[in-house]
Amino acid sequence: MLLGAGGMLHRAWSELLDRKSLQFQALGRRELDLKDRASIERVISDCQMVINCAAYTDVDGAEKEEALANEVNGVAVGHLARTCRQRGALLVHYSTDYVFNGKGKRPYRRGDAIEPINAYGRSKALGERLIGESGCEHLIIRTSWLYGPWGKNFVRTIVAFLQKNHPLRIVNDQTGRPSSTEELAGNSLKLIDKGARGIFHLADGGECTWFELTKEIARRVNPEAKVDSCATAELDRAAARPVYSVLDLEESERLIGPMKPWKDALQDVIARLE
Repeated sequence: MLLGAGGMLHRAWSELLDRKSLQFQALGRRELDLKDRASIERVISDCQMVINCAAYTDVDGAEKEEALANEVNGVAVGHLARTCRQRGALLVHYSTDYVFNGKGKRPYRRGDAIEPINAYGRSKALGERLIGESGCEHLIIRTSWLYGPWGKNFVRTIVAFLQKNHPLRIVNDQTGRPSSTEELAGNSLKLIDKGARGIFHLADGGECTWFELTKEIARRVNPEAKVDSCATAELDRAAARPVYSVLDLEESERLIGPMKPWKDALQDVIARLE
């Protein structure tokens, strides 16, 4: 069962499973309301695996709606995990680099201390904890900076501005790893095939700031565009962002091989933007 129909990662998974001729049932909010425990128990029945691509993802909005974010990303995920345990199904769930505080100086390993600095990160950390407490067979995949050729994401937004020669000011003091949704889905399936369980990290290879990511997009879309850097403190954002949230990929790469470099993954996506 593939949850989160209509979302960017759900589409990447759907297309991957179709290409692999793997049977799945795609479910959206109409079929399964994560806030409704009875709905979860009713719908999650005869399946071997549940891939949860559904989430509350509005990082700034979560500062005002933390209860809702906790309900969707935390409490509901706990219900989902307990139902999977009862049904004997593997739960594949996505978490975030934002569970870390961003004060580190090296890539974050999967066993590093959890200390989110915003409401969104706290809600995802809650989901991780409740999955662990449920006793279900699970694979939690932490990822970061998702983008793809479709859906609402940073890369498509920046391309649209660049095509209109809109001047940009982008933060240059937040460092992380971009993650192509298609690479993420493909590498997730590889982890599943290898029998990975527990927590793993997946993202594109390499690291950059949002400004460096934007400059690379501009180089490919509109090299003459005006792109300036700025500090996070100059922006009026409701949620604090971790300064350094690079995920360590060593454990994942040991199992499934090296991740595609982020510039190569970005090029593939830009060539197919919808």
